Amino acid sequence: MTRREALAAGGAGLVAVFGSGCDLLSTDPSGKAGGAEGTPAAPATKEAPALTSQVKAGKLPPLKQRLPSEPLVLEPTERVGVYGGRWHTCTQSVPGDAYEMIGYDGLVRWDPGWTKVIPNIAKSWEIENGGRAYIFQLRAGTKWSDGTPFTSEDIEFAYTDVLQNKELFPVFPEWLTVNGKPGTFERADDNSFRLSFTEPHALLLERLATPDGSILTALPKAFFRRFHPKYTPDAKEQAKKERFAGWTDMFAAKGGLGTLELGAWQTPDLPTLLGWKVSRPMTSDGHFVAVRNPYYWKTDPDGRQLPYLDEVAIDVVTEPNTALLQTTEGRYSLPPSDLLTLQDKPVVAAAREKGKYHFVDWVTSTMNDAILALNLTHRDPALREVFQNKDFRIGLSYAINRPEVIRAVYQRQGTPWQVGPRKESDFYDEKLATQYTEYDVAKANQHLDKAGLTRRDAQDFRLRPDGKRIAFDVEIPTGFKPAWTDAAELLRAYWKDVGVDMRVKSESDSLFQVRVEANQHDAVLYDGNAGLRDALLDPTWYFPYGSGSFFAVAWGTWYNSGGKTGMEPPAYAREQMDLYDRIKVTVDPDQQRELYMRILRIAQEQFYAIGLVLPAVGYNVVQDNLHNVPKSVPEAWLYPDPGPTRPEQFFVQDPQ
Repeated sequence: MTRREALAAGGAGLVAVFGSGCDLLSTDPSGKAGGAEGTPAAPATKEAPALTSQVKAGKLPPLKQRLPSEPLVLEPTERVGVYGGRWHTCTQSVPGDAYEMIGYDGLVRWDPGWTKVIPNIAKSWEIENGGRAYIFQLRAGTKWSDGTPFTSEDIEFAYTDVLQNKELFPVFPEWLTVNGKPGTFERADDNSFRLSFTEPHALLLERLATPDGSILTALPKAFFRRFHPKYTPDAKEQAKKERFAGWTDMFAAKGGLGTLELGAWQTPDLPTLLGWKVSRPMTSDGHFVAVRNPYYWKTDPDGRQLPYLDEVAIDVVTEPNTALLQTTEGRYSLPPSDLLTLQDKPVVAAAREKGKYHFVDWVTSTMNDAILALNLTHRDPALREVFQNKDFRIGLSYAINRPEVIRAVYQRQGTPWQVGPRKESDFYDEKLATQYTEYDVAKANQHLDKAGLTRRDAQDFRLRPDGKRIAFDVEIPTGFKPAWTDAAELLRAYWKDVGVDMRVKSESDSLFQVRVEANQHDAVLYDGNAGLRDALLDPTWYFPYGSGSFFAVAWGTWYNSGGKTGMEPPAYAREQMDLYDRIKVTVDPDQQRELYMRILRIAQEQFYAIGLVLPAVGYNVVQDNLHNVPKSVPEAWLYPDPGPTRPEQFFVQDPQ
């Protein structure tokens, strides 16, 4: 391996520097490389008519002065668009949904199909010293929405003055560390910088493509230095005058914690690199509007500045039924997918013609909608012994009538499934996903007997080795998925038939989190994400990765603390941990995948948790006059849908 490796789009996106001839996008300002085959050279300058008017009035400089020297050229999903119109949608989650809709524009990004990391604000990068250093090249001439230059100094400010400021961030983001040590930031010039680590950081680019990386390109230094005591000594006094509890509260309120926090969407004068800038902030009136950024740094293949849409309007709705009604009336395109349940699909489908919209597929990364996680690190040694017996878990799995659960609880939508990546994932393992999903009471009893649980009490419940009845609570957080309670009641009946006494215990989410993190739970019913590409970054359900690994919180705590706290896991779990540690320092994507598949094979052998149902592909709605929306969109937090589908190239035009 050479000292300097170039980064590529393939696999985990870690092999070669992107050139100007990429299929999906290009940095060629002429538009020749970025367009479809045979696309003619781009006209000189093209922009939205409203911006042309501002140029003529002397309120804006000409387009050539507003674009970087190498704008990012986007190949549209369907065709080049027209200027004008608005995208009207809604949200229940402020600011999360706003970020997913129009806030996804970091240094790098996922390609629309979620197959690789591609350039964005950074036009290219190189890897040095086997992944110990990354050198990023920015697009020279890029400007914030107020026309001030965007340079590496802005990223340095975010990294050193915000993320490394313990008053703002008491804990430095783990994803920017290796072995707990933060990377070192070095500016080379206005358009390049270097991040260096003591050991290889093989997953850095993947992390930058997730919401994690958003803060690095959201903090214009010229704006925020006014509120930071390092640059403005009287910032604390200013905070008092503005009636903030301290300067950090003022800094956050101005948007200084990034686009994942509310402040960024409440501050109209905050400069941005996004396609649209805040015009009407997200306040209590329930309506938000963002208008076109005149300095946006992307064009279509014809050299026309994006975005096509004049504005994005988001209604804040508190009642799902209201959002559903207004969607069927044709008010919204691409509302948050959790507002469109499978149970509602017939109603939404029936109104398509009247509402003038159509369906697109929403391929969730959720690989199981209901996972039963017994606590393998239970504080009670006797119950822990039972739970850790693999035959006990296999017996419970065979006792579940999954087809009945799917019919009764999930409206016949879904597939019997264990805890494993989806078929659409590069990490799909058929045996892991489908083992022990057959409904077979005889096999269930055989495995429970094999576990040594042959004695029963007068009510025909099995007894633990210490003579007590096998009885435990399955805890469910309320307010998330009503289906969980119904599914848990079916499990209770199935397991009673094979002599296991389970009780359903619903509780508030806050209590649920406290109990689980303290390792006080018997078992939980929860869903499982990371069923697509996100499996690589979030292996929570595939080995004891942390406190979110509900099946073995104490083992996960041991891993996260480097063995300082928690409970030492058995050899097979430690092997998975070692494999994942190797992934984190392995730059080659093929080697990463091989190591990850070994982790999954151990997960298959150990059968940590019991899955019920693989969710069916979901859906969303798009107004018939909104174009360039893909027909199929991945859905996950680490792929903040629909952001990676490039809403800046959406456009409105009445169907012909």
